[in-house]
Amino acid sequence: MEPLIKIFIIIHATFGGIALVAGFIAMIAKKGLKTHKISGIVFYYTMLTSAITAMLISFLPNHHSPFLFAIGIFSTYFIITGKRALRFKNQDPNLFLDKWICRIMIFSGILMIFLPVLFYKNINIILSVFAIVGIIFSTRDLVLYKTPERLRKVWLKLHLGKMIGAYISATTAFVVVNGFIPGIYGWFIPGIIGGFVIVYWSKKVDKTKMFIIKKP
Repeated sequence: MEPLIKIFIIIHATFGGIALVAGFIAMIAKKGLKTHKISGIVFYYTMLTSAITAMLISFLPNHHSPFLFAIGIFSTYFIITGKRALRFKNQDPNLFLDKWICRIMIFSGILMIFLPVLFYKNINIILSVFAIVGIIFSTRDLVLYKTPERLRKVWLKLHLGKMIGAYISATTAFVVVNGFIPGIYGWFIPGIIGGFVIVYWSKKVDKTKMFIIKKP
């Protein structure tokens, strides 16, 4: 079992590292151009692979980690919904799967908050914060899905915000694992900085309306 676990860890770390580089390129590249599209695709698949392997590792013997699982589920939600947001610019997109992704995130968030209380009689601050963020975003998505007209107007902001959210997850994991920021601060500082980045891009989209991402 241990050799298999090592393989999963290598896959997780390797693809996570590639995702960090590709995601950074996608953020700084001009939106809609080939560089942005290619780096975005690389980021999507490497980040998704890293997130899924993180969740698998978190359940394996001697590697149980609710934190790793939280990062995995959080990253998976953001990366998938960020990619699927590109579809919302189309007329009447099928939202069946999108709604279920949000419901699963909400259910997972509730478990992340209450399971530590149930088993350890204590609230886990880190898990709870990640859970609350996931629940808020998922609930907002479900509200937007009720009004397709509004969804078509905000698809770009959703795409950018969710992709940056996934990048925040990757950065958080990198910072925590390598101990670049001590203590609990390493779990939250990347998110705080990333939050400002999301606000910046949202305001830029509102002001310019110049970013156009064509359907692949």
